[in-house]
Amino acid sequence: MKILLAIDESKSSQAAVQSVMAMALPPGSEVKVLHVVEPPSLLVGRELARPDLEFEAVWKTFRKHAGTLVAKATEALRKSGLNAAPAVEDGDPKAKILDVAKEWHADLIVIGSHGRKGLNRFLLGSVSEAVARHAHCSVEIVRASA
Repeated sequence: MKILLAIDESKSSQAAVQSVMAMALPPGSEVKVLHVVEPPSLLVGRELARPDLEFEAVWKTFRKHAGTLVAKATEALRKSGLNAAPAVEDGDPKAKILDVAKEWHADLIVIGSHGRKGLNRFLLGSVSEAVARHAHCSVEIVRASA
């Protein structure tokens, strides 16, 4: 079984990691721990084709932090006996999670839900909802307990 575990820094992502660790998985199962680094808007981040050294430094810091986040979750999964591998991708989280799941032939996507409502949900969107609606495989949405 192939499980794509999409995480960020939220409590719901921590709960998603715990959920995967609690699953009774068949031998040989694989878990890919994915964090998608969303680039800032091109309108804000760069001037017409000129390299921006500040932007590059910030971007490098974001990617390094993402790598640390994914490595920590991957290590926790490995300590629980699971075959886990880290992955960091750049792009729109909704689209990238779906793309990685399809390309990797995931059987299940596990993702946390922030539980946003109202204007926050409208403005920020719901990654978990978009993934659940458009995934080619089953999706487990995990919420952190109150």
